[in-house]
This record gives sequence, structure tokens and C-alpha cells, in this order.
Amino acid sequence: GGGPEKSSAKPQFRRTITVVVYESSKLLQCDPDNVVLCLLAADEDDDRDVALQIHFTLIQAFCCENDINILRVSNPGRLAELLLLEPDAGRAASEGAEQPPDLHCVLVTNPHSSQWKDPALSQLICFCRESRYMDQWVPVINLPER
Repeated sequence: GGGPEKSSAKPQFRRTITVVVYESSKLLQCDPDNVVLCLLAADEDDDRDVALQIHFTLIQAFCCENDINILRVSNPGRLAELLLLEPDAGRAASEGAEQPPDLHCVLVTNPHSSQWKDPALSQLICFCRESRYMDQWVPVINLPER
């Protein structure tokens, strides 16, 4: 007889994506009026993640129905650096520090209309609108590495 079989425990790191995307979905459904921009970030590895792509498709459909601007970003790692303002985020993760947060789906909420004066956000919204006029409903921004 053979020895005890080793359990093929798969790493669970993929699950965080679903949780975060799920949280974003909940917010979208509860309070879509306050969401002004939805960023979906995915690299080549994520493009092969079927579950993530299904979530993306559902979120994109919801955003289109509710007139929420939506952008795809090609480099989640660079997006994390820009949003978290931590240039060493990648290095810290490899040194065993806590994992950087999952930014596959980032919602920009705008509870107070006075915040619309943010010029960067206004530019992004204009970019999304112009893309829609050209029938590009989900424009993609390629974030270059530094």
C-alpha cells in the first residue's frame, strides 16, 4: 500500500480578489449615486483569471446601466504605488511585510458635489465621456512602470 497522500493545498491568495470585488459590488448596489468612477486593474496574469473576468464583466455592465464612469488600468502594481504613495510597496511585500491591498477594483466615491472641483478627477471623467462618444465604453489606460 502507498503512504498517506499529500493534500494538494492550493495557495489561497486569489480569494482576496473576490472579496474585494465583492465589497465593491455591494457598494455599487447600495449607493451607486455616489460612485463617480470605477477603476478595474488587471495585468496579463489576471486576464487568465476567469472568475475575476466574470466579476469585471458584471461590474462593467452595472456601471454602464448606472452611468458610472469606468476605466481599465493595465498595471495594478503601478496603480497601487500611485494610490498608496508607497514607492517601496513591492519591495516590502517581498521582504515578508504585510501584503499590499488588493486594487483590482477601485471605486471613487463623491458624497459631496463640492469635491467635483478636483481637476484631476474632472479630467478623468472628461476622458471617459469622450471615449464613450467614440463607442469605447471601457477605455484602457496603460500605466508605464516608473
